[in-house]
Amino acid sequence: MPPIVLVLNGPNLNLLGSREPSVYGHETLADIADLCGRTAREHDLTVEFRQTNHEGEMLDWIHGARQRCAAIVINPAAWTHTSVAIRDALAASELPVIEVHLSNVHSREAFRHHSFVSGIAQAVLCGFGSNGYRLALEHLSQQFKR
Repeated sequence: MPPIVLVLNGPNLNLLGSREPSVYGHETLADIADLCGRTAREHDLTVEFRQTNHEGEMLDWIHGARQRCAAIVINPAAWTHTSVAIRDALAASELPVIEVHLSNVHSREAFRHHSFVSGIAQAVLCGFGSNGYRLALEHLSQQFKR
């Protein structure tokens, strides 16, 4: 059975395609889910793709991944800069974590420069648009083959 990678998306990402396209692009979250599905099939992975605007739901998904998933790819969105709870849940999962951001957070407002997640992530991809998700899955695929 292919390894399961949980791909998680935080608040407001359900608005992709219509929210600030100059920053986040014109792709929708459904487009990114399709990209992740195609990439997973090409690299013998199983992807579970989810989005929520509710922090408790995100925590429950992370907790549930501990026993059944091989890794987590997460775009925590605004929770990147605010949620110690999500950081702690990711650390407690003891799974490889890759943090993804569509935009280059370091070229934006100063409050976006700090991430609670980056310190426990295996890798951080920002500024690659939806390709960051593809790169994260390809990287994990290579790790699982070792």
